[in-house]
Amino acid sequence: MIHHLVLYKLKPEVTPQQLEEMMMHTRIQLLKIPVALNVRCGRRIDPKNEWPFFVAVEFDSKEKMSIFKEDPIYIKFIEEIVKRNTVELLVLDYETDPKRKYA
Repeated sequence: MIHHLVLYKLKPEVTPQQLEEMMMHTRIQLLKIPVALNVRCGRRIDPKNEWPFFVAVEFDSKEKMSIFKEDPIYIKFIEEIVKRNTVELLVLDYETDPKRKYA
């Protein structure tokens, strides 16, 4: 299993209501992509956390993650949601079973 985690810093003008809308759009849009097994997103609890928004997506292979990143829905999500509302990101990709042979 591949876990793709992205942490985002928001533009200063993004309101709590806009963040709620971002979360809603994230789930609605990214769950439409068939290779995404699970999509999660959320907002920080601790105001000292410098990354106020995250998106996490699970895939059953590295190849499926590559397909996801090229999907038109994902590209539109990046253009319309991410780029309009964020200033910085940190991408973290993990395997939960590195001994498994991925197809």
